[in-house]
Amino acid sequence: MIWYPYQQMKTMKTPYKIIDAQGVFLYTEDQKLIDSVSSWWSVIHGYKHPVLTEAIKAQADHFSHVMLGGLTHEPVQKLADKLAQWLPGDLDYCFFSDSGSVAVEVALKMALQYYVNQKDWKRTKVLSLTHAYHGDTFKAMEVGDDEDYHFILEAYGEKKDVIHIPTQISALEEAFSRYHEELNCMIVEPLLQGAGGMRMYDVSFLQRARQLCDEYGVLLIFDEVATGFGRTGNRFVSDLVQPDILVLGKALTGGYIGHAVTIANHRVYNGFYGDEPDKALMHGPTFMGNALACSVALKSIELFEQGDYLSKIARIEEITKREMAGLSHPQIREVRIMGGCVCVEVRGAASLQGFQQFAYERGVFSRPFLNYMYAMVPYVLNEDELVQVLTVMKEWFRQ
Repeated sequence: MIWYPYQQMKTMKTPYKIIDAQGVFLYTEDQKLIDSVSSWWSVIHGYKHPVLTEAIKAQADHFSHVMLGGLTHEPVQKLADKLAQWLPGDLDYCFFSDSGSVAVEVALKMALQYYVNQKDWKRTKVLSLTHAYHGDTFKAMEVGDDEDYHFILEAYGEKKDVIHIPTQISALEEAFSRYHEELNCMIVEPLLQGAGGMRMYDVSFLQRARQLCDEYGVLLIFDEVATGFGRTGNRFVSDLVQPDILVLGKALTGGYIGHAVTIANHRVYNGFYGDEPDKALMHGPTFMGNALACSVALKSIELFEQGDYLSKIARIEEITKREMAGLSHPQIREVRIMGGCVCVEVRGAASLQGFQQFAYERGVFSRPFLNYMYAMVPYVLNEDELVQVLTVMKEWFRQ
């Protein structure tokens, strides 16, 4: 029996069974659905894309996977080289893993060990944001701040090594003033906080964070698992403010295979480089650098570049703002739009009960959570398809 995610198995609704997928559509036995959430924000090119499918097939004809322990291969070398060339500044050193959550764990481990390698034992604390979500593995949960997902950590008692602050510059400055000697890193979902409620904030907060990290010698980590590859309207938020460590996942492979990467700058990498064995990063996911994943990731990046995806995303944002303008209802707290994301926050989760089936019957797959109705569409949908998604969202409040 399948144990499904984020569900009470005894009371869960039967999931929709998908029998095929093509472009922006999912197919059940009785319905054709626009996937308005891109399979948890990853399928940016749509389903069954011929270029991506061929990349998988071509690599599988050679081999599907070999370990990176003592071995290497062309797809992983090409992907590492491409990311180093493509990403801003000196974000050049790629450590691959098999999921975004694990890649966050790697980033946090890097930050802690960077200072341990310098015999700086007092820098054990992490600065994070309120409403943060960085994944469901244990250290990722610890730096998160969402009791709906991470309440299990209460069994360990109060967090001692993580400080959470709101996205206010005054709170940021106060935290650095108080804790800077103990901080090894600050980790953020830049500009857009995903599972914590699609919360959006201004780039000035990140700019000030970069200044303070530089002033006090603290590493800055951007978790762009959800925000990378255009979701905020920027290619990466790291193009605006450069972190020391960048985490990518989800859309890295166009949603074809789970894979992720933690990318360090020269300063961080050099903190591990030397003759001493105990300074090495002792981490190694079995499927890191998977050849199928690297091959499809390279083609996904190529599609993103050649298809002028930032223009597509700008158009999605423009249409979304036009269609959602003036939407109001006593149950709506706020409508938020950024790049390829729109969120309608309601005052109580009860007001969204039944919306998923309502959307299904109108040809849209949606998955609201808690107080949030949202869409993160594939970038390749056309205007009519996007309008259909947004119309379904609006119609729910007009019943």
